[in-house]
Amino acid sequence: MGPHRLFRTIDLTLIGMFVALMGIGANITAWAPFLQVGGVPITLQTFFCFLSGVLLGSRRGAIAMIVYVFVGLAGVPVFAGFKGGLGTLLSPTFGFILSFIFTAYIIGKVIEYKKRPTCKTFIIASLVGLVFNYIIGTNYMYLALTFFVNASESFTYTGTWLVMLAYLPIDLVTIVAAAYIAPRIFHVFHKMAGMQIPKNVD
Repeated sequence: MGPHRLFRTIDLTLIGMFVALMGIGANITAWAPFLQVGGVPITLQTFFCFLSGVLLGSRRGAIAMIVYVFVGLAGVPVFAGFKGGLGTLLSPTFGFILSFIFTAYIIGKVIEYKKRPTCKTFIIASLVGLVFNYIIGTNYMYLALTFFVNASESFTYTGTWLVMLAYLPIDLVTIVAAAYIAPRIFHVFHKMAGMQIPKNVD
């Protein structure tokens, strides 16, 4: 078969690599316990999700996230806190895991729209992806806390957003880091994946 078949060896390799990176990033504090803010562990899931969309493109990036989600739901402890299984569907934070699929796809699409992506393109793409990440994740959290966890009556939709906005600075730093790293390895990944390489990625 030609180079444009559905899945080539390199596709499976890159997809598998990002599935592994997502699992490692979700539990990075197991090896680096100092990565905490206010006692809340920091994960690198968002960072690797963004990179998957940037480096693998919309299709491969989304597929990598789909595989990651299904591996976790199958029981492999690849989610934060070494969790896995169907029970995680009821977790208030599962919406963010689910959003990684759409986030990677959207980031990839924004970059693919530009024939000559720059660092600014990567930042804009990541910001758009972050918006979807928060919209899907925060709404899922509110629904989960309302219907699955039976939160107190004082709990509100606005309150959910206020809680999540506290994490926004960390995610913005993640975006800048991903956008800074991406141009330096963009060519390598596109060459490996057999994709057309833009002539000037700044």
